Amino acid sequence: MNLRQFVRMAKWAHKPPSASRVKLILGAIALCLILFAFERVFGWPDWLTMGNTPKGRITR
Repeated sequence: MNLRQFVRMAKWAHKPPSASRVKLILGAIALCLILFAFERVFGWPDWLTMGNTPKGRITR
């Protein structure tokens, strides 16, 4: 760990984030976990899968 990370940790210890910011971060993490679980249960939809494209180029 470098000095910058220690300074950031000290800053967080002296002035923690507000309750609304914590709720926002936890909500974003919960949304990501819900989307991940939905994808694992129901699978990836075929309409979101790209077809065979030559050399990674998108055909129009």
